[in-house]
Amino acid sequence: MLNSTKTLSVFALGGINEIGKNMYVLQYGDDLLMIDCGSKFPDESLLGVDLIIQDISYLQENKEKIRALLVTHGHEDHIGGIPYLLKQLNVPVYATRLTLGLIELKLREHGLLRDTELNLVDSDSNFEFGTISVSFFKTSHSIPDCLGIVFQTPEGTVVHTGDFKFDLTPVGGDYADLHKMAKIGEKGVLLLLSESTNAERPGFSQSERIVGEHIEDAFRRADQKIFISTFASNVHRIQQIIDAAIKTNRKIGLLGRSMVNVVSVAEELGYLTIPEGMIVEANEINGMDPERVVVICTGSQGEPMAALSRLSTGTYRQVSVLPGDTVILSSSPIPGNEKSVSRIVDNLFLLGAKVIYGSGSTSGMHVSGHGFQEELKLMLTLMKPKYFIPIHGEYRMLQQHRALAESVGVERENIYIINNGDVVDIEQSVARQTRTVQAGHIFVDGLGVGEVGKMILRDRKLLSEEGMLLIILTMSKTDGKLLTSPDTISRGFVYERGAEDLYKELNDLIVTIVQNFDRPNRNRRSDLKHNIRKSTEKMLFARTKKRPMILPFIIEI
Repeated sequence: MLNSTKTLSVFALGGINEIGKNMYVLQYGDDLLMIDCGSKFPDESLLGVDLIIQDISYLQENKEKIRALLVTHGHEDHIGGIPYLLKQLNVPVYATRLTLGLIELKLREHGLLRDTELNLVDSDSNFEFGTISVSFFKTSHSIPDCLGIVFQTPEGTVVHTGDFKFDLTPVGGDYADLHKMAKIGEKGVLLLLSESTNAERPGFSQSERIVGEHIEDAFRRADQKIFISTFASNVHRIQQIIDAAIKTNRKIGLLGRSMVNVVSVAEELGYLTIPEGMIVEANEINGMDPERVVVICTGSQGEPMAALSRLSTGTYRQVSVLPGDTVILSSSPIPGNEKSVSRIVDNLFLLGAKVIYGSGSTSGMHVSGHGFQEELKLMLTLMKPKYFIPIHGEYRMLQQHRALAESVGVERENIYIINNGDVVDIEQSVARQTRTVQAGHIFVDGLGVGEVGKMILRDRKLLSEEGMLLIILTMSKTDGKLLTSPDTISRGFVYERGAEDLYKELNDLIVTIVQNFDRPNRNRRSDLKHNIRKSTEKMLFARTKKRPMILPFIIEI
């Protein structure tokens, strides 16, 4: 347990050695501040899991020390876990206007809005949280209202960059405050935490404004309906789509709940400018002149239930992709989503659509919101930190960021590559990493939070790969004899009509097991089930080389 009034402690509960579920903690004595509380989506191995959030055991043990949750921006990997955190820890939340608007959507859905303290901040805000003073600076990213955070502690200044790039021609005028960053660096930075997403990519990232030019060009060349899929939270991209639609005399339809919600919030708060009458309902799209409509939809990451996926399979009830329509994927796949996205692209081509996909120079329809190597080095040069912790990235990205930091003068021994839960303690300006706090994954499955563990996932994996065999035995309650032949029901194992011999052998084996079961144990159903399960498992593997989940079920009459 961290409890030294003279020690500054910094650690991550998510976001290290992974993309997503960002959450960082800064503590000095009895004052604890959290930075972001994101979520991430499961990979294909986590069957049935809807969302992954942080293990907040340490925060629950130290809840009396928590002063605030500070949010850098409104992307899901930074705000997606907030409702689950607030259900267990009712802490005040500090964020910018658009970020608060997106958080409010989540809290309203979870029934938490009335009981949560939400505080508006901007780049000029200053707050005191016990021994820690907090201020902010503007950064550029792929969503408006992004901030870096500056912590003034008794040990020195700590800077968290948030997600950033240096876009010199940003859409919407979201310029990074280079002058303020330089002043922070001039005063001295003890520790810098900087994102590492694009630490492997050399050079500078392209400006978001370039994407708008390519979108407008594609709109002018399209001669039927246009479908364009992007992240709902990429408000700058959506504004550029709207502008291109205006210039090419097209109306706009919105598909996907998150797209509708984000556009509504962003327009209400003034982050989107949409002419009156520009938006049409989904059920009007198919009946419109195809040359006069563009559909903005969710699903650019291949999510199976999102609008783009359903459009690609022809199962979206109100709207259809027809031969000759143009479909644009204005995004790049997050690592792990490549197969799902490729499958959607294939399906769209099969429908006869003209599909524009790929990132950067491939299609011009997407640029990253994260800085490349030269931008990461610029941030390091501006801040000039004594200590450095690369965050927000997988292990290879953190290592690459370490090399970039060394190249601009940060001492190698002052750079800490950590895991979630590893604590960097700084006392009298000397840093060390010698201990950890509990950290890990919590799975959200429907309404259940933390109920899915290794055993359940193992069972789901077994069911998905080998199938299930249900064995129903009807037995006498008095003497334990079988009253009827065993009834076997197979799902996902072998086709019953083609395996009559196998099932006859299986039933004979079960009858033999029941008849030979020791009389003293005749009424001990758990022992009988165990014997049946083990024996049938051995026989089925010998015959089929498969290990289905076997579930004996005894009915006593």
